[in-house]
Amino acid sequence: MTRKHQIHAPEPHVVVSHDADFFGEDRHPLKALASLAGYAEGCLPHDERGPVVLLLTNPGEGGTVTPSQAAEIAVLLLRLARHRFVQTKASAIARALADAATRAAEAGEPWEWRIEAT
Repeated sequence: MTRKHQIHAPEPHVVVSHDADFFGEDRHPLKALASLAGYAEGCLPHDERGPVVLLLTNPGEGGTVTPSQAAEIAVLLLRLARHRFVQTKASAIARALADAATRAAEAGEPWEWRIEAT
């Protein structure tokens, strides 16, 4: 009988601001964001997908996005979340990121993220 190990090596996550939880933050694995970037390259028009693909493939060590850029990125992420070829898990991550970017844009605050190894 084989067992699946319950203790895993820490995996790096992206922590984004303006989420709906108590702390106002949300965590997404870097692998999931890279997968989402692949969907963005295939499902969004070539002339519109630039900022989303760049943000998802290379989040760096963290950073901020201005409210106007967050609004533009939120529209693209929402379009990606609603696309019929995007799988359910990736669609949920895209929707959560779009909601966070929209909250940041509506509040007029910069949308922030950072990388954490948990």
